[in-house]
Amino acid sequence: MHPGLVPGISIEELRYKFGLDKLVFGVNAVLIIAFVIWGVTSPDTVASFSSAALEWGLHNFGWLFNVILIVCVIVMIAIAFSQYGTIKLGKDDETPEYSLFSWVAMMFAAGIGVGIFFFGPSEPLAFYHSPPPLTVEPDTEQALHQALAQSNYHWGFSPWALYALVGGALAYSSYRRGRTTLMSSLFAPVLKRTDGPIGRIIDILAIVATLFGTAASLGIATLQIGEGISTFSGRTPSMPLLMGIILVLTVGFITSAVSGVSKGIRILSNTNITLTLLAILFVFLTGPTLFLTNLLPSGTLSYLDKFLDMSSRSLSWGPETLDFQAAWTAFYWAWWIAWAPFVGMFIARISRGRTIREFTLVTIIVPTALLILAFTVFGGTAITFARDGLPGFDGSASPQQVLFSMIDQLPFSGVTAALVVVILSIFFITSADSASVVMGTMASKGDPEPNKLLVAFWGVLMMGIAVVMLLTGGETALSGLQSLTILTAMPFSLVIVALMVSFIKDLTTDPVAIRTTYADTAVRDAVVRGLEEYGDDFEIAVERAPEGAGVGIVAGVDSTSEDLTEWYRRTDEHGDPVGYDYETGQWEDGWEPPTHSPDDAPGKA
Repeated sequence: MHPGLVPGISIEELRYKFGLDKLVFGVNAVLIIAFVIWGVTSPDTVASFSSAALEWGLHNFGWLFNVILIVCVIVMIAIAFSQYGTIKLGKDDETPEYSLFSWVAMMFAAGIGVGIFFFGPSEPLAFYHSPPPLTVEPDTEQALHQALAQSNYHWGFSPWALYALVGGALAYSSYRRGRTTLMSSLFAPVLKRTDGPIGRIIDILAIVATLFGTAASLGIATLQIGEGISTFSGRTPSMPLLMGIILVLTVGFITSAVSGVSKGIRILSNTNITLTLLAILFVFLTGPTLFLTNLLPSGTLSYLDKFLDMSSRSLSWGPETLDFQAAWTAFYWAWWIAWAPFVGMFIARISRGRTIREFTLVTIIVPTALLILAFTVFGGTAITFARDGLPGFDGSASPQQVLFSMIDQLPFSGVTAALVVVILSIFFITSADSASVVMGTMASKGDPEPNKLLVAFWGVLMMGIAVVMLLTGGETALSGLQSLTILTAMPFSLVIVALMVSFIKDLTTDPVAIRTTYADTAVRDAVVRGLEEYGDDFEIAVERAPEGAGVGIVAGVDSTSEDLTEWYRRTDEHGDPVGYDYETGQWEDGWEPPTHSPDDAPGKA
């Protein structure tokens, strides 16, 4: 078949032999178990090591995080509006599996998690009292808008462009190119062998990043849930309480994970986004409604106006700015980078059948809009209470305390606080559930339905890392979460840089791109020739061109090049070539792809 006519290949149509990747699994298991033992037995040593390594890393490589996130936004917007935007994340005739609401709900649950409640009220309040260095005076109207702009910057376009890059590349690779669902598979355009040493290193780094990134989220959820339980009981949160919460929720999410990814996550995700939107609406209606109505457009425009200025902050702005970056921006960028393999793989599985343009724009814009709404409502309400001099909003409270202090000032505080704890618990379970399955897939050569014991194993290790992070931070548990997350994201950030190059190269050889190149060249040349020979009275027809004068030659396309044809040549389970008829869909040796029920299809999540 001509490379410009291939309709795409899904992963289910190929004959992969899945199974445990002993090298990837073994290296990760040994390293992470050793780390957890070290962290539990000597948290102070881990804390001092991570603190020193973090200082060195930020001083020398902090700029890299900024560059990566900025370039991600530029690259993904450019791809969306280019000729590649019409390419489907699937075969030419595939349609989306989920409604827009369910799609966005699952994306929201995977990519946002507990942060909307943990940081939603506390982060804008913190920036209002202590604005970023060299910006505005604290506790002023300017500080109010700077606070929202900075918060929106951390949670807006930048992280979602990163997720769109990884998720789009994974969906394209698996559902249009038919490759295994591994991070290493994304580098097929630039690596001769994705299962060689470099590919294995990429997969190992992806699992490490996912483990630490998700553990940080779960640690934050634990802190917030612990504060909620303490609010009901009247006791100060303690480390034994936090460990108990982790234990109970771990049992819950492992039960969910081993029962099958398609059986509960969609329902939980839809429930969570509905409850979250209701919580935002409740605070909006019972809080300073008129003030928030005015703040929403002004805060959003302040974010857009200050975007480039906030992106430019680095070591060159002085040591105070570097300290701010370490505490806030660098932590966020590292967190998003560490989460990228997990969130990317998850949204890839639920975005099958959508065009790259639709996928990119919705992935970047819709969650950003929801987060701007949430941070404006929660943060604006907290800042209003601070300006009114209410207790708990003077900047001395911890992030987890600010949320429940805000709820305490609103009607039905007891019911609302209980509802928030439920939402946080669901976020915890869905994030841990999904991440465990993703890591199981990455350790099983891309198996979309990994062994359930393997899934549970990664879940237990993830909980162990969360425990170490909390113990390492001690009284200020958040510091342990931040430093360890940044450290693990640094090596993986280099993978993200290489991925941008590989993804673009992949798209340039897509059948749609080939057809577009042919069409542009053929139509342009035909119109010129028609005008030259016939003036206004000509029409375009298709007929065989003289030998060596066809469109492919003129357009510079060699349709026999292995760069264009190698990817859709079929092989058997052992990698040996086997014939395949694209018109009939028949394999030469009679093999047929296994059938899947709607509930266990690999694309379901």
